[in-house]
Amino acid sequence: MEQSSQPPEQPSQQQPPAPGVPAVRASNQERDAAVQRLQAAFAEGRLDDEEFDQRTATALRARTRAELDQLLADLPAAVRSGTLAPASQAPRLMLGFKGSIARRGRWRVPERSMTVAYKGSCELDLRAAELTEPVTTINALAYKGRVEVIVPRGVRVEAHGSSYGGTVVDHRDEEPIADAPLVRVRGLAYKGSVEVRASRSRELPAG
Repeated sequence: MEQSSQPPEQPSQQQPPAPGVPAVRASNQERDAAVQRLQAAFAEGRLDDEEFDQRTATALRARTRAELDQLLADLPAAVRSGTLAPASQAPRLMLGFKGSIARRGRWRVPERSMTVAYKGSCELDLRAAELTEPVTTINALAYKGRVEVIVPRGVRVEAHGSSYGGTVVDHRDEEPIADAPLVRVRGLAYKGSVEVRASRSRELPAG
């Protein structure tokens, strides 16, 4: 019997979804896991500020697993041991005296802390930081200066305080996750400002 010279057809490695079959919905746990992967990539320098902010916002709004997979496709499957430096414990007092000071990257946020900007500016970037408690309280004083607190998207925030010739304001507009950690920002601004944002202000240097 004559045998065909054509090799047998191999099955495709990735089958497209069958028509009419809905995509699998993403759970809150899967969205949280995706955000943690993005935070690790941000801390490693794989994502810049704009990419991290955009992908995190998209992950929190993702409705299917496919959307999450697309966000993580060009990132490592897991953080390799030793890739990230251990998070450092930050002091409870941060003071910007007639100058600028910033705390960014991987660091452990105390349960309660005080940040003072005296004729200067202070930036607290929590996006790649470790929140050590379910509730974190940041007391912020801006005396003719500016305090900016940058929080991860999805985190619950309570920002309130008093001002004299200044402002205490929360610039975020997204909906938080119901069981996410809570960050309380208690501000006092005297001819200055205490601001809460989900991304770094363009007015502050990124260095």
